[in-house]
Amino acid sequence: QRETFNDRPVYSLSEICKSLKSIINKNYTKAYYIKAEMIKLNRYPHSGHCLPELVEKEGDKIVTAFRAVIWKSQYEDINAKFLKITGEPISDNIKILCLATVEFSPQYGLALYIQDIEPTYTLGELMKNRLAVIAQLKKEGIFTANKEKKMPLLPKRIAVISVETSKGYSDFMVTLQQNNWNYCFETELFPSVLQGEKAIITITEQLEKIKKRLDSFDCVAIIRGGGGDVGMSCYDDYALASVVATFPIPVISGIGHSTNESVTDMVSYANKITPTEVAYFLIQHFWLQFYIFQNINF
Repeated sequence: QRETFNDRPVYSLSEICKSLKSIINKNYTKAYYIKAEMIKLNRYPHSGHCLPELVEKEGDKIVTAFRAVIWKSQYEDINAKFLKITGEPISDNIKILCLATVEFSPQYGLALYIQDIEPTYTLGELMKNRLAVIAQLKKEGIFTANKEKKMPLLPKRIAVISVETSKGYSDFMVTLQQNNWNYCFETELFPSVLQGEKAIITITEQLEKIKKRLDSFDCVAIIRGGGGDVGMSCYDDYALASVVATFPIPVISGIGHSTNESVTDMVSYANKITPTEVAYFLIQHFWLQFYIFQNINF
């Protein structure tokens, strides 16, 4: 006979869980396409499994949150396809369209078990975000602000945002220092992460440091070499692009984003695909002013 309390039946936790599992299994019999924002991937390197945090927002407010699971073998296949099509790995803070089953486990509770993620949907969302950032910068009247800055006649003092151990930084320095005309450039490195979400924060922080010492520099070079286009969507971020657009001295980008010009590229004073081209740009600018000066004196 079932135990009662206050004339109501008492159920064990396992009974409730079994009932919930039965209801879920009966009503959710197939995989569903679900769109959501993945705010955290939560991949565990040891096991290779992921426990993504999915949300739906109205503006900046989260109205729905749900836990998901991606097993290691599925993650590897999904990420490989995602990387091939979008040029980005699956990461935090992206909008996804996923194929998932709804399952209830007595041990782990209710979750979406993701079987696939459609990369073209995320690619479309990234493009919409990119266009929205461009529109916002233009609306604020700052889209061309850095391009309107004046480069000094002889831009020899250069603040460099890069990674000291990168090939791109090495190529830039060798080209600049071993130029055929023996022009002398003064450079100071401001180390930064150059791809992924952390790049937005670290590049912005370094630009703020440079801004406090404006009298020491003629321009800024943001350079990155090697590694392809993976992790480059950070350069379409509004926060980073707006800082570059409004920076008080010219910013030259050489971040190697060969497939598409990023918003940061668009708003910078000059955009060169490779760090070596950034160096040649500075050398040529130096040479041109020197040539003009020589001919005027002649």
